[in-house]
Amino acid sequence: MTARGHVKVEKVAKLHGQVAALKGVDFDIRPGEFFALLGPSGSGKSTTLRLLAGLDKPTRGRILFDGKDVTALDAQHRDVAMVFQSYALYPHMTVRQNIAFPLEMAKTPKTEMAERVEDAARKVSIQHLLDRRPGQLSGGQQQRCALARAIVRRSGLFLLDEPLSNLDAKLRLETRAELKKLQRSLGVTAVYVTHDQEEALTLADRMAVFMEGEIRQIGSPAEVFARPNSIDIAGFIGSPPMNLMKARLDNGTPVLAGRPLPLRVKQQAGEIVVGVRPSAITIGEEGMPARVDLVENLGDNAIFDLSFDGGLVRARGPDPLAFAEGQQVAISFDAKDIHLFDAASGHRLEAA
Repeated sequence: MTARGHVKVEKVAKLHGQVAALKGVDFDIRPGEFFALLGPSGSGKSTTLRLLAGLDKPTRGRILFDGKDVTALDAQHRDVAMVFQSYALYPHMTVRQNIAFPLEMAKTPKTEMAERVEDAARKVSIQHLLDRRPGQLSGGQQQRCALARAIVRRSGLFLLDEPLSNLDAKLRLETRAELKKLQRSLGVTAVYVTHDQEEALTLADRMAVFMEGEIRQIGSPAEVFARPNSIDIAGFIGSPPMNLMKARLDNGTPVLAGRPLPLRVKQQAGEIVVGVRPSAITIGEEGMPARVDLVENLGDNAIFDLSFDGGLVRARGPDPLAFAEGQQVAISFDAKDIHLFDAASGHRLEAA
C-alpha cells in the first residue's frame, strides 16, 4: 500500500484583488515528513495552509494529495485534520464531545467512536479530563484537546497553524517536544506554520522560508542555517541573526574595514556583504579593533554588541562577565565561518 500524506503544490498563487498574497509557490512534501512553513507576518505561510486545508481556493496552480488533484475540493472532502492557533473548541461541549465531533459529522458508529476518542485522549494524556469543558482547562490542556480532535480523524495530513503561540515559554518547550514525538508515533505528514524560527529549526525535517508571498529557500533546518542562499534568509534565520557587514572585492579578495579576508571568489570587483554568525565571532586581543557597546547577560551566556570601523556586530560568548561595556577589544573569525553575498542581487557568493 502506498504511504499516505504526499503533498505536491505546483505554481500556486493567491490574489486578493490586485494584492498577491502568494506569487506562485512550488514544493513537495514526502509522506510522514514534518514540514514547516516559516516566515514573518504577511509572508504567505498561513495563506498556503488555508489553501492546503481547502478553506480557500488558489487563483491559479494545482494542489495534489497522494497524486490526486484536490485543488477544487472543499475542506470536508479532503483527508486533512487541522489544529488552529485559537484551538477552536466548542465551549458548551465536554472534552469528550469536542474530540468526537469530527466522528459525529462522519456518522461513525457509537462503539467505534467511544474507542477512538479514548485512544486519541490517551495519546495526548488527557484521558482524565474527558468530562470537563474547555473553560475548565488550562491553555496547555486545551491545546491537547485540539490535538486529540485532529488525531481522532486518522487523517493522512495534519495542518498546524501556530498551535503553540498561546502557551507560555516553559509549556511551549515541553509541548514542542511532545508534538514531535506524537507526529513520529502516528506516522502522519505534518505541515506546521510558524513565525518562530526556533520552533521550525527544532521540529521540522525540512522547511520552506516564506517572504513577501514567495518561497525563498527550502531545505533541512541544518542546510538553511549553514548555507542561507541570500542576504534576506541570512538576516532572518538565527537568534540573534547573522551579522551582515558591507565590504568590497579587490581582485576577487573580500576587503572588510580595510582588511583583506582569507577568501577568494570568482567575481573580481564590486560591493559585497560579509556574513558571520554571532557564535562564530571571537572577542580577544587579536583582530579588528572594536569597542564593547552593550552586554546582554543571559545567565549562562551573553550577547555582546560591538562597534568597529566597519559598523556594528553582535557576538555570543559563554561568559557574561568576560568583557565590560566601554572596553576596547579585538574581534576575529575563521574563514570557514564567513558567508559572502552580492550586495546588488542579495544572492550567495561561493568561495573559489
